[in-house]
Amino acid sequence: MSIKYGKTFFNIAAGIALGLHTIVVSATEQDTPVIEQLVNTMTELAGEHPGIRKNHAKGVVAEGYFTPSPTAKSISNALHLVGSSSPIIVRYSNATGVPNIGDNNPGSFPKGMAIRFDLGDEGYTDLVCISVNGFPAATPEDFLGLLKAIAETSPDSPSPSPIALFLDKHPAAKTFVEIPKLPPKSFATQPFYGVNAFKFINDAGVERYGRYFIEPTVGTAFLTEEEQEGLSEDYLMAGLPKQLSNANIEYKIFVQLSEDGDPIDDPTVIWPDSREKVELGTITLTGMVKDAVMFEKDNMFNPLALPEGIEPSNDPILLSRPGAYAVSFGRRLSGN
Repeated sequence: MSIKYGKTFFNIAAGIALGLHTIVVSATEQDTPVIEQLVNTMTELAGEHPGIRKNHAKGVVAEGYFTPSPTAKSISNALHLVGSSSPIIVRYSNATGVPNIGDNNPGSFPKGMAIRFDLGDEGYTDLVCISVNGFPAATPEDFLGLLKAIAETSPDSPSPSPIALFLDKHPAAKTFVEIPKLPPKSFATQPFYGVNAFKFINDAGVERYGRYFIEPTVGTAFLTEEEQEGLSEDYLMAGLPKQLSNANIEYKIFVQLSEDGDPIDDPTVIWPDSREKVELGTITLTGMVKDAVMFEKDNMFNPLALPEGIEPSNDPILLSRPGAYAVSFGRRLSGN
C-alpha cells in the first residue's frame, strides 16, 4: 500500500480551521468558534478519552483498491475517476467519542465510512460518508444546538426535556433521529451516504452537482431482533478481518445528480430517488491495514481534500467539517 500519511497534514487542516473562524463564530461562550464548541460538546458527551478522536472514535481500517467505471468520466475528470485502479484505505467507525462503544449500541449510529484514494504524486483525496441518508442540521450552529440539548438532558430532566424542546423546534433533526438505524449483518452489507453535495466537472467543462452513495455488491442486509440477542459488542469490528481473510468485500460508488430546485447546500433535504444516478466505480477491499494504529493516530480524513474535477458546494456543514476535524486532530496529537 503506497498511500502516504503523516502529521504534516495537520498544518493544512489547522489553516482550514482558522479560515473558517470568520464563517462559524458564535456570539456566546466568549466568542469561542462553533467548530471548537462542537468538539468541546462531543467531548462532554463521550467523557475524557485522551489521544482519541472526539467522534467516530472506535474504528477499524482496511485496504484495497478503487476501479473507476466507464461512466465516471462523463461526470468528472478527477484523476481517480479517469485513470486505472487506485490504492485505497478505508476506515469504518462507530459514532460518538467513546472508544469502546458496542457495535450494536443504539448510540453507535450512524456508522462511518471514510475512504482515502491514493493519487500518486498528486497526493490523495478523501470521501467521508455515514450510514444514514441525510443529516440532522443544515448549519454548524444548529448541529451544536442539537448536541447541547442532548448534553443538557438527563433522566431527571423536567418534561419537556431540553432535547424534546429542541426537536420540536427543529423538524429536520427530529426526522433524522426517528430514522430507523438498523444494525447491519456486517460492514459488507451496510450502504453509506455522502450527505453533502459536490460540484463535478468533466473534460467538456460540464458542471453537475451530486451526492455520493455507496452500495454493497452483495446487497443490504440487517439483523433481526432475534439475531441481535447475545451479539458480541465487537461483532462488526472483529468480523471484518475474518471476512477479508476468506474473500474480498466490494461496493459500488454512485453519484446522485441534482436537478433544478434541489437544494445543494442543505444536507437535511434528501433528493427524490428518481434523480439520475451515475456509477463511478467499484471499491474492492482485500485485507486489513497492518499498521492501523499508527495510521489512525497520524491521520484525519478531510472531505475538502479534493482533486481537480471536483469542487465543494457552499453547504455550511461541509465547509465546517475539516475545521472541526482539525481541532479534534490537534487535541489527539497533543494527547488531550
